[in-house]
Order: sequence, then C-alpha cells, then structure tokens
Amino acid sequence: WQIMIHGESYKVIVAEAAKKALEYNRAATGVDQNLYERVFIVKLYHDANDPKRVAAAAGFSVRENKIYLFKAKAMINAAGGAVNVFRPRSTKEGQGRAWYPVWNSGSGYALGMQAGAEMTLMENR
Repeated sequence: WQIMIHGESYKVIVAEAAKKALEYNRAATGVDQNLYERVFIVKLYHDANDPKRVAAAAGFSVRENKIYLFKAKAMINAAGGAVNVFRPRSTKEGQGRAWYPVWNSGSGYALGMQAGAEMTLMENR
C-alpha cells in the first residue's frame, strides 16, 4: 500500500531519498552501506562493556529464509506507535486506514522497553 499526500506516493519518495543518501555516503566516505528492507527486528543486544548501550540487533527477513545480526555504534528505533490502545473517533471508515493501521501493535515500544529505554512522548492512536 502507499500513502498518498497531494497526489504523491509518500513511501516511494522516502525510499528513493534513502537510496540517494546511501549512494552519496558511499561516494563521500568510500564505505559501502546497505539498505535492508522487510527485516523484522526481534531482539536488541547490549554492549558487554557498557550495559546501558545497545550494540547489536537480531532479526529475520519477512520475505526470505534469512536471519540478520546487525552491529552498530548507534541505533534508532523508528517502528511507529501503537494503534487500538484507545478507541478512534472515526469508528467505521477511519478504522484500519493509514492513520490507524491495525498491524501497528506497539512492538517498537516493547523492543525499547526490553532493552531498558526510557519511554517518553510516545504516540498512541
């Protein structure tokens, strides 16, 4: 599915911008960077020397029979909010639309809490 904003497909615009940024970084730094799509992260791992720091993430591909382990100096959890925590005002037509996607279960919140993150300013729909 796509989110249409003023006739433009938002998903495609963001994906193309990310790919262009990776190409720019490759040319500028000489370091090969990759873009992984459709990977479901299931566990964050702490640094052995600093238990408050996340050093790796494990996940699997939702389309292929592959398991991934990512090591990084920094990580961003941008998994979205949680839907159906509260009843929406638009109960018939609005439910299950892009602003209330039923598959957005709050797993990003759980991932952060399991890693010991401080949870503030969370978006609940």
